[in-house]
Amino acid sequence: MKTWVVTILAGAAYGNANANANAPTAASPLVESCGPSSAIVCVGKYASVLPYPFYRLTGVNGSYEDTFPSTTVPNDTSFGLLSQADFVVFDRERGLELLGSRPSYEFMFAVNDAVHEAPVYVPATNKLYFSQLRGDTSPPGYLPQRVINLNVDPPELGELISDPPIYAPNGGTYHNGLIYWGVSGGNTSIGGIEQRPGIATLDPLTNKTVTLLNNYFGYYFNTVDDLFVDERGDVWFTDPHYSWFNGLTETAPQLETASYRFRPSTGQVSIVDDSLAQPNGIAISPARANSTTRTVYISDTGAASGPIAAALGPQGTTFTSTGKRIIYAFDRTANGNHLINKRPIYLAQDWLPDGLKVAANGYIVTGAGRGVDVLDADGALLVRIQTNYTVQNFAWTGAQLQTLWLMGNHGVSKVEWDFEGAGVALRGVFTRGLGGRTGGAWGASSGAGLAGWDRVEWDGIQWNFNFSAMELQSMSFPRHWHR
Repeated sequence: MKTWVVTILAGAAYGNANANANAPTAASPLVESCGPSSAIVCVGKYASVLPYPFYRLTGVNGSYEDTFPSTTVPNDTSFGLLSQADFVVFDRERGLELLGSRPSYEFMFAVNDAVHEAPVYVPATNKLYFSQLRGDTSPPGYLPQRVINLNVDPPELGELISDPPIYAPNGGTYHNGLIYWGVSGGNTSIGGIEQRPGIATLDPLTNKTVTLLNNYFGYYFNTVDDLFVDERGDVWFTDPHYSWFNGLTETAPQLETASYRFRPSTGQVSIVDDSLAQPNGIAISPARANSTTRTVYISDTGAASGPIAAALGPQGTTFTSTGKRIIYAFDRTANGNHLINKRPIYLAQDWLPDGLKVAANGYIVTGAGRGVDVLDADGALLVRIQTNYTVQNFAWTGAQLQTLWLMGNHGVSKVEWDFEGAGVALRGVFTRGLGGRTGGAWGASSGAGLAGWDRVEWDGIQWNFNFSAMELQSMSFPRHWHR
């Protein structure tokens, strides 16, 4: 035994002595300041070659020390710049372009340790709505939604309880004047009502909610984690087991994890995929003129999972870096009903790809651990926003949809950049039919609501819109408009 140990040590010593001779050539410098701000760094060649020795701690049971900047690289001092940056650029040309000339990151609100999800920007009120689920010091049962009022400077964080209340929205999107919520809570007593996971809408102008879906042929859904609404009004959503793991529902899962398409006009629910361990974020590529082809992206966060034992109750989740933390791309079939051609396009470099959205130009954005990753449509990492808290989700706001709000455990922050999100935003001016006032975007800085017939110019289109009833009266296109 002693001889064996000595042999190993001798071999190690020989390897160290010859390390410099056999060392690979890394990009030089590996990390450097770049762009218009000291808060931006660029990584050479994706750090694909690191000088020896290097070591990244492997995350187990939710360790948040497992981050790329925490990697130990003692023989390259430039690597330490990563931990000081707000923006990390991996593709210099495209990354700096989307950041623009004056990117900024600002921590806005300290919140509790709960998961914060379902952010939805409503142009009609110029407010950002999001939910608070639960954390180690915030038990389940919190009914209000959080609301950021963007009509005042600085923005203010408040609360809203809908009528009737909705417990634990986990995903959200804005469509035709309504917030669509993926409801993850299942309970018989919170708020004095019974609720099961499903889909509900909130009218932000009246505060009224309507339940659209709460079962699959009598089975309770598991979580209804994330969702989007397509051009036909169909709601696509994921249904992992996290509500049970995290104690947001009283009932152990009755269905396998899966993703679905729901048609509110008929009530039909169709399964579209059941191949992912824990389907989580879901998003669709932008619609293009003269094309019916669209790509649906779904993240699998099976690396964070837990046991299902009704007798024991919820046991939380454990994390392992060897589990699934992948974004997959699917082609939507020509009839718009099914998904085909599944392929993995991105393995999260930090934690899990949780919230998932697609920008106006088709780039993919995901909340992943202590930051947000921006990918091209093929999954190449372009830029990472770095935060000091775990980000679950995010939403674009503003007249140009170029302000990104990030929310998660312990924090809410915002980013200003040139990267435009997909969604509803009015660009140009509106002239009120009642009073003739001209403002910037829906919910102007005065805070006054819009009412009556208003003439709106949006990218050169003239709209006559009833903001009280959320109805379009007429629209006219200028000859030069060709979007």
